[in-house]
Amino acid sequence: MPKLQLPQGVELFFAVDDYTDPWTTPETILLCHGNNESHRAWYGWVPHLARHYRVVRPDMRGFGDSTPMPRDFSWTLDIVIDDYVRLMDHLGIDKFHLVGAKIGGVINRAFAARKPDRVHTLTVVGSPPPVRADAATRAARVREVEEQGIAHWARRSMGARLGSQFPKAGVEWWINYMARTDMASEAGFAGTINFSDISADIPNIRCPMLVITTQESGLASVEQTRAWQQQVPQSELVVLPGDSFHAAATDPDACARALLDFVRRHPIL
Repeated sequence: MPKLQLPQGVELFFAVDDYTDPWTTPETILLCHGNNESHRAWYGWVPHLARHYRVVRPDMRGFGDSTPMPRDFSWTLDIVIDDYVRLMDHLGIDKFHLVGAKIGGVINRAFAARKPDRVHTLTVVGSPPPVRADAATRAARVREVEEQGIAHWARRSMGARLGSQFPKAGVEWWINYMARTDMASEAGFAGTINFSDISADIPNIRCPMLVITTQESGLASVEQTRAWQQQVPQSELVVLPGDSFHAAATDPDACARALLDFVRRHPIL
C-alpha cells in the first residue's frame, strides 16, 4: 500500500487510479473525503473519472489507513492542507482539479483560497455552509462519540446523511464503514476541523468552482448554499433531486458526470 512519510512519524495512505491511455499525460483530480471516511468513499466515482484523468485518493491523517492522531492533537486546516500539498509534490503534480465532499468540501474551500497556485478548479459536494453550529453543539457532538461511540452517532445521523431512498443494505454498510474510524482521531477532529469557520476564505477563491447539493439537503437549503456559492465569481451550482446531504455517496454517477463536464470546460493549459 503506498504511503507518504510526513513529519512526526505520520504516514499518509493514498491510492492512484489511472486508466488513461499510456501515451498521454493526463490531468489529475484530487478527491478528498469527509469525516469518518477514507479513499474508499469514492468507489462510485472512480469508474467515471479514471479513464480520462489520473485520480488521487488520499486518506486524511487520522482516518482510513493513514496514521491515527492522538486525542490532544492540535488540528488545523493548514495542517491538513499541507499534507495534501506534500502528497501532490511527492507525485510530481503541480496543478490539479480539487474535489471535496462533506467536511472535505470545507477543507478544500480553504485549500483553494490559500493555495491558489496549486488548485486549478474546485468542486464541493454536499458540504456545509462556511460557518457551522455553536460551541454547545460542538461539545455535544464530541461528547456523543466519546461516550456512545462512532457507530451510535453514525446510525443516529445516517438518515439525514443518505436520505430516504438509499437502500437499507447500503445504510448498514456506511454505518459499519464509518464506525471503523479511530476514536481518538475522531474526537479531536470533531471538536476542531469539523466545525471550522471558513467565511474569510470564500471571497479569496479565484479558481472556477462547482458546487453540488440536493433539493432538500439537511446541511443547508438551496438558498443558503447559493448565498456562499455566489461569492465566488467563476462558480456554478448544480441541484440534484433528493433529501440526502451526502450527495457524493447517494448520487455518485450524477456527481461524477457533472464533475467531468465541469473540468472538461476548464482544462489545465
